Amino acid sequence: MSEKKMTSSRRHHLKSLMLQVAKGLLEAKAAEAKVEKKKYMEENCPALSVPGSVQELQELCRKLHQRIDKVDEERYDLQLKAEKAAKEIEDLKIKVIDLKGKFKKPALRKVRMSADAMLQALLGSRHKVSLDLRANLKQVKKEAKEEQLEAVGDWRKSIEDKAGMDGRKKMFESEA
Repeated sequence: MSEKKMTSSRRHHLKSLMLQVAKGLLEAKAAEAKVEKKKYMEENCPALSVPGSVQELQELCRKLHQRIDKVDEERYDLQLKAEKAAKEIEDLKIKVIDLKGKFKKPALRKVRMSADAMLQALLGSRHKVSLDLRANLKQVKKEAKEEQLEAVGDWRKSIEDKAGMDGRKKMFESEA
């Protein structure tokens, strides 16, 4: 036969009983912790009796400082042990993950992306350089070449200028 469903009142009653039991357990645990703390304090921290003379007071201070130093050393040692254990646990976790071999390389997909978009994705907002290579090319002026050809092209005129004494005189003056 199929299990019969509980009525809501029955479920509510069972839930309240469980909560009452849990509350009682928590109160018992808190009372036990309180007794344990009191017992520990009585063992390790006896009642302080303030001496009347200055000499006895100084001796009490020395003893308290020695106890403080001892407790600090123990705390430091325990802290180092805890850190070492935590590091060892972390290393073991990494080894377990490595041994499982759970890292599978995903199948890579082809992505069409321009060089600018790729740099933008990699560098983020720092990307300011544009990879428009054509914009960085030098502009060649064709007009300058045509002017040079016209100046050199008429050779007869330059020879006539150099002919005779006037021409040679101009040649020497231009060289000097």
